[in-house]
Amino acid sequence: MAKQPQILAIGGMALPAELDNLRLVNYFLELTGRRKPKVLYIGTATGDAEAGRLRFYAGFSQFDCKPAHLAFFARTPRDLESLILEQDAIFVGGGNTRSMLAVWRDWGLDRYLRNAWERGVVLGGGSAGSICWFEQGVTDSIAGSLTVLGCLGFLAGSNCPHFDSEPERRPGYRKMVATGKIADGLAADDGVALHFIGDRLANVVSSRPRARGYRLTRVGRRVIERRLPTRYLG
Repeated sequence: MAKQPQILAIGGMALPAELDNLRLVNYFLELTGRRKPKVLYIGTATGDAEAGRLRFYAGFSQFDCKPAHLAFFARTPRDLESLILEQDAIFVGGGNTRSMLAVWRDWGLDRYLRNAWERGVVLGGGSAGSICWFEQGVTDSIAGSLTVLGCLGFLAGSNCPHFDSEPERRPGYRKMVATGKIADGLAADDGVALHFIGDRLANVVSSRPRARGYRLTRVGRRVIERRLPTRYLG
């Protein structure tokens, strides 16, 4: 039986600095259904920065999995499509989403990721690794105020990460939805993950007891913000 497509869009803090709360990493890996899943890290949004890559290995190596990474700013594998399709899961790090998507599209990675998702490779990540899967995302890729970014469109609507940790996120996203600058969508606090099966939001889970996910909907000239049922993983 073919696996169902799955995406885990994380608001932030999947890999906290001290690596002392990896509940979302455990949840992500369990979605593969594999005893020792192969998981690939893509850190394009920070220009393949060593710090992000090392934190990925340090965090994921605490679990029974086979971690690896894909680089675009060093020697890039010749057969990207085969590399992507042989994974059980792909985890995308945060950073500059606009630059990340430009690099991906130039290499054709956007097409390979969609193919992998449709075949059941679990996709996920935090911040840039969350908004990239939606039609639109709220981004700070450009200096100054938050802006709307067109993304890959695997999932309908818009997405905003860091909803509770960055002061401009909640009012900025609310205004964008209310004025129609961005489509209705979903927001997530740090430590919260939106779990999609196919194009359906199946679960909202959290590594922090009071963190939540939210649905924002435009009604006339205002926005309705609704807190989503969120399961604490502790």
